[in-house]
Amino acid sequence: MPNEPKQNQLQKSNAIHPVERRQARRYALQAMYQWQIAGTSMDVIEAEFLKYHITKPFDVDYFKILIHEIPNCKQEIDSEMRSFLSRPLSEIDPIELSVIRIAIYELIKRPDVPYRVIINEALELAKTFGSIEGYKFVNGILDRVAKKTRATEIEMGKSGK
Repeated sequence: MPNEPKQNQLQKSNAIHPVERRQARRYALQAMYQWQIAGTSMDVIEAEFLKYHITKPFDVDYFKILIHEIPNCKQEIDSEMRSFLSRPLSEIDPIELSVIRIAIYELIKRPDVPYRVIINEALELAKTFGSIEGYKFVNGILDRVAKKTRATEIEMGKSGK
């Protein structure tokens, strides 16, 4: 069948590659940080990242979704975390705030991604790029947001279904 190799390529391109998805989150974190600090538009940041900063294979589509959708959903994302904060958003380390925003976006808008994956990925980003104890703060916020936004998924996990 002459179309068989093309179908195999298509199947591969639609598959989720955890390492490439992880790298997309990592690049998205860096882009979100730049957006928060410099206020540069995401279109400019995207073009810059794709031209100058990309050094490893990554899920380009997921990167683009994250960097464009998070700013669009910023009010909703921030609202989800505010009730669990003991300080204003302006006092949160920008890296940790970016990590939290990415994870909350995934918790509320990406039901296809398991909550445990989201939290684990966020903690790894916080440990790599955040302050020494920052991952504990990130974990505390995300754990509470997950209990609120993914209660059914959490309960199903506890009951072993």
